[in-house]
Amino acid sequence: MRRTLLLRTICITAALVLLWPFLLQRDAAAWGFYGHRRINRMAVFTLPPAMFGFYKRHIDYVTDHATDPDSRRYAVAGEAPRHYIDIDHYVKPGEDPFKEVPEKWDLAVQKFTEDTLQAYGIVPWYIPVEYRRLVNAFKRGDVDRILYYSAEIGHYIGDAHVPLHTTENYNGQMTGQHGIHAFWESRIPETSAENYDHFVGRAQYIADPQAAAWSYVIASHAALDTVFGMEKELQQRFPESEKFTYEQRGRNAMQLQSKEFIQAYESSMDGMVERRMNAAILAVGSFWYSAWVDAGQPDLDRLEQKDVSDSLKLILKAEEAQWKASQKQLGRPEPNE
Repeated sequence: MRRTLLLRTICITAALVLLWPFLLQRDAAAWGFYGHRRINRMAVFTLPPAMFGFYKRHIDYVTDHATDPDSRRYAVAGEAPRHYIDIDHYVKPGEDPFKEVPEKWDLAVQKFTEDTLQAYGIVPWYIPVEYRRLVNAFKRGDVDRILYYSAEIGHYIGDAHVPLHTTENYNGQMTGQHGIHAFWESRIPETSAENYDHFVGRAQYIADPQAAAWSYVIASHAALDTVFGMEKELQQRFPESEKFTYEQRGRNAMQLQSKEFIQAYESSMDGMVERRMNAAILAVGSFWYSAWVDAGQPDLDRLEQKDVSDSLKLILKAEEAQWKASQKQLGRPEPNE
């Protein structure tokens, strides 16, 4: 076991050395990850006292690593489908996809094949997988894995709360609304989230993680008409000169939606972005809490002084290096404009 870990560490260290020149050449687009980090961070404050001390001690970890799954999209072939489900692919317009797609993985595979499911996204099936891993980490008292899977599952739950992660028209490319994805999940939170009220109450026990994951997707998908309809209406109503502004991002000046356009869009959606973000915060905290309960409510105080191991830190650094060095994202592209 020790020999295997040593060999893995040596290989990762070698990868870091080889990839270092690329790290000096590329900048991380960290600004686009704002929402995920905020969701994980605020989820800590939903936890009961028996968990709060542990998670508060490690709040920077679960915040900073909330975006790791997005980083892996550039290096791991099977990562991309875990972030979304194009649920409308499976039906004709006007039909209810949730009557056609089984919630249970085995039944869905029988009906559509695993290749098809992977092609159009698996987020509601993958969240319970991460949940079981988190439960097992709590049972073992494994700090590395508790934190790792807490950060990871928070990301996927966050994705399930974004309406544009539930449709083939994920970036408005089918309706002449290209760029709406990053606008909705990145630009709006970046601009407005400091004014959001994120104190959403206490985490609740989730008896059925699979059903909960699907409920997030159902609620997100139900919001799509508003997401697309209000944006299109405002595009027609706003003069071109008032839709956009230029902001400096690193060395580049980027054309972004103006604050006036953002405020009008948020108002037309009745605060949907804040509501979906708050629902995600409560869901993440509730999944963490439920995993701890299902693990037998272990005493986290005895883990209080333990920190993330050097071996996990090295693995995470190697993953980050892979992301920064990659030129091409694998799987369906994540919209960034």
